[in-house]
Amino acid sequence: MIEGVSSDLEPHRFTTFDELYKYCYRVASVVGLTTIHIFGFDSPEALPLAEKCGVAFQLTNILRDVKEDAENGRVYIPAEDLQRFGADLSKHDANFVRLMRFEAQRAREYYKQSQPLIELIHKRSRPSLWALVQIYRRLLDRIEHSNFDVLQRRISLPAWEKLSIVARAAVM
Repeated sequence: MIEGVSSDLEPHRFTTFDELYKYCYRVASVVGLTTIHIFGFDSPEALPLAEKCGVAFQLTNILRDVKEDAENGRVYIPAEDLQRFGADLSKHDANFVRLMRFEAQRAREYYKQSQPLIELIHKRSRPSLWALVQIYRRLLDRIEHSNFDVLQRRISLPAWEKLSIVARAAVM
């Protein structure tokens, strides 16, 4: 985790998704793996699912923060994807939208793959994980519904929506 976070201190670019995955593992999956030990689980199947959940969260953060990261010399979207779609991270055009749609679908696939995790952690902790997943998934929904307008504004969930999710989790 320290290696992943410290890499953010310098301008950085990833060439391939494999490189980005390793970064996501270091900064987010490690946190998820630690958290499920706090939440409690019995099945070793929970471990790879927590890893995937962390990757999904981090990919969502990356999509939200494209502009801010680029301004700081950090480009997390792999060069292979930028090239494949002919996208420029400073221009919101059709190529950029296609790229972002592809990256959002990649994040959604990791959410889908990690979905069984909720049932594998101890029952008392499930509402917390459920709320986290809902908040991040809804953030991804908002990014998509804005047609990936992340170059003009930082998309977020309003406090009332987060509170609504937390309230719903509290009665689970």
